[in-house]
Amino acid sequence: MAKAAKKAAKKAAPKKAAAKKAAPKKAVKKAAPKKAAPKKAAKPAKKSARKAPAGFTAPLTPSATLAEIVGAKALPRTEITKKIWDYIKKNGLQDKVNRRMINADGKLKSLFDGKGQVSMFDLTKFVSKHVKK
Repeated sequence: MAKAAKKAAKKAAPKKAAAKKAAPKKAVKKAAPKKAAPKKAAKPAKKSARKAPAGFTAPLTPSATLAEIVGAKALPRTEITKKIWDYIKKNGLQDKVNRRMINADGKLKSLFDGKGQVSMFDLTKFVSKHVKK
């Protein structure tokens, strides 16, 4: 009975319409070749006038505690941080397991307000307490 229903459905289905003729294609005009623009004289390259912010390059005087590590000479904040890291690496004070932590020795402990271990992200916070403009 199911076969009879399928045959009836096939007969009832409309026949496919004949294929339509394709519309005639329009002629495409080719664009005229572009003329090369006259070359301008090359300008000399400007040197970068970018400078570091004044807060980084302004010399700061270290306190007596900080002077034990970086010296008593006035230095920019970037140089002070660089010298502290040189001291940390020279004395092996970076924690072996968690490299973000700094283990304080006698000099650094006084710089870090008596804390035995400090995060490297807190280093500049402690330095800012020990410098004067």
